[in-house]
Amino acid sequence: MEAVARAPEEALKPRRLRRRSPLNFQPWIPGAAWADVMEPRPLGGRFRAVRRIAAAFLWTLIAVPIQVVLIRIPGRSSIRFARTYHAILCRLIGLKVQVVGKPAPGSSVLFVSNHSSWLDVLVLGSVLEAAFVAKAEVGQWPIAGTIATLGRTIFVSRTRGATGKEAEAIRERLTSGGSIILFPEGTSNDGTRVLPFRSSFLAVAQDAQQVQPVSLVYDRLGGLPACRRDRPLFAWYGDMDIASHFWRIARRTGARATVLLHEPADPKAFPDRKALTAATSDVVAEGAALLRQNRPVAPLRMNMPG
Repeated sequence: MEAVARAPEEALKPRRLRRRSPLNFQPWIPGAAWADVMEPRPLGGRFRAVRRIAAAFLWTLIAVPIQVVLIRIPGRSSIRFARTYHAILCRLIGLKVQVVGKPAPGSSVLFVSNHSSWLDVLVLGSVLEAAFVAKAEVGQWPIAGTIATLGRTIFVSRTRGATGKEAEAIRERLTSGGSIILFPEGTSNDGTRVLPFRSSFLAVAQDAQQVQPVSLVYDRLGGLPACRRDRPLFAWYGDMDIASHFWRIARRTGARATVLLHEPADPKAFPDRKALTAATSDVVAEGAALLRQNRPVAPLRMNMPG
């Protein structure tokens, strides 16, 4: 048989396929509306997510009536139970919480933390006996709004007419001995950085006995150190919906959040709120950067003026 010489471009062309129509791979259960739920992935993650979500829902059904009773009883029983609720909820959804440092002793503490996800509420709520400050829209969310209200959350709006009244509510909570958890960034982000703190959020700091910076980073996924690629899985920002985000988190294993509680300081030791804002922002950002780099960490001290 004689070899037939062909031009190089002809030799590189693929042979004609016997199949007239190309292969078309589709999920085993059709329906694009189900998105991640029905994608062709291992079933273990789906079963795990369903189990965790069901357990979290049942625990919430049990906890809400208890909190309704406790919130009407004088004392700190409702605050302590809120911490227990968040701690059990973190465990049920497969999120381990590691704490470095200790919460400031005493009452009337303003905890200042970075913010990247709705998970921050569960994590910090499981560590600190304090109430949150949240935007007014949260109070209108189904289930989450009820839980936030029972947790004595202070809802704030962004209208100028209501700012003074809401600031007074925060001051009243602090002067009466309650502690507050504040997110001075004003919004959540992708978890790879700490946004600049807004000094207006710390206008009530002078009414607190102590201010304690807090760095929060999600540093483990699948039992391994989380890298930059993994952080958007935990982060909740932009137009993300909470249901699909919860589903993705519940499917994964080996997730961990680390809370770094820095050294508290007297807010009256700072000349103004801008100096206090800069000091807390620097400490929170530095602590979060160390956690993201998976380095050994210890509580940091704020730079005092003078």
